[in-house]
Amino acid sequence: MVEAAAPAVVNIYARRIVDVRSPFADDPFFQGLFRDFGTPRQRVENSLGSGVILGEDGIVVSNHHVVGGASDIRVVLNDRREFSARVLLSDQESDLAVLQMEDAPTMPALPLRNSDTVQVGELVLAIGNPFGVGQTVSSGIVSGLARSGTATGNLRGYFIQTDAPINPGNSGGALVDMNGALIGINTAILSRSGGSNGIGFAIPSALVDQFVTQARAGKAQFARPWAGIDGQTLTADMAEGFGLDRPGGVVISQLHPLSAFLTAGFRPGDVVIAVDGQEVNTPPEMIYRMSVSGIGKDAVVTHMRDGREVTTRVPMIAPPDVPARAQRVTGEGSAIPGLKMSTVNPVTLSEYGLNLSVSGAVIDDPGPVGRRAGLRPGDVLRVINEVPVTDAAAAEALLEAVSRRLELDVQRGARRLTMNFRL
Repeated sequence: MVEAAAPAVVNIYARRIVDVRSPFADDPFFQGLFRDFGTPRQRVENSLGSGVILGEDGIVVSNHHVVGGASDIRVVLNDRREFSARVLLSDQESDLAVLQMEDAPTMPALPLRNSDTVQVGELVLAIGNPFGVGQTVSSGIVSGLARSGTATGNLRGYFIQTDAPINPGNSGGALVDMNGALIGINTAILSRSGGSNGIGFAIPSALVDQFVTQARAGKAQFARPWAGIDGQTLTADMAEGFGLDRPGGVVISQLHPLSAFLTAGFRPGDVVIAVDGQEVNTPPEMIYRMSVSGIGKDAVVTHMRDGREVTTRVPMIAPPDVPARAQRVTGEGSAIPGLKMSTVNPVTLSEYGLNLSVSGAVIDDPGPVGRRAGLRPGDVLRVINEVPVTDAAAAEALLEAVSRRLELDVQRGARRLTMNFRL
């Protein structure tokens, strides 16, 4: 089995050029004092990881953190042949990337197995290139399923947990079953030392399949269905209040007016317990199940209402750009020149993970002046000089009209901030 599967697992070498900026680059005092002190300098970064060939035409799946932002990508097969590759689709949130090998002959490819059929205790193999020592095979079992929010760093999602040794360099490699079929893409470990402690995570093949499908369809960005709901995990204390015999599911607390769930008849207080027949117990699980269904499909959503189980078909839609995002950039005459912002709508709510009740103008890029003032990408301008902000155009006009005093009411995550400036 290893002899058949190993040729489809490749090493990936990525090279990227990054700008290194001084922390004083935007400070006019230090710029004048040291002149070229804040001039950006370029530095070359190299990364090493693994990938899996999933198509005879040279389609390769790896991790975003391996190839994201790379200017030069080399794919090296286990027989030492090398090919250049380009990124077709990459997504930081899921940490997945789809590559296309250039001028490659017919390639060996791993078959995909539906990860929903995987069971805890199954024997699995992890194939990759740990620490750059060369292709390595390690064995273990599936330790857990439906792990959400437990991986390191900012990684969010839904993972298969394994005790097969995974180390740096294994990222993007294959987690295969005993028939040599891919069940996951190795992506992260839980470790205090940086080495394998027997807790590794793999992105399920069901989501990988959706990524490959969208990449082949020409998508440059991964499109997730938009639920348009706020919800939380139903705890044991909450279950008693809802009249349920056990905790589990996602209780809906709020629905956006444009939500497909609202149109389908859902309301606050409903408890979503399954999507397409698969149980969901956390919001990330629900998002994962919707992503696997794919935009344009109908998902069968099971929920509890007044102690009764109800099944409803819900169309999976992309976040609607309503009202239009209408991105604006403030000019030199503005109180904050160079500020790039967009109208808050379902697209920006999804992009920045904002609460559904937020309205106003969200900051895409604060610019040099905005950064010095303490503004950040994702901040929402809600009120400017005591005037409510309705959209990006209104925020631009209000900033243009400022004369001597500027007061901003800013939403940052769950916090409301008030910023005062004298001009």
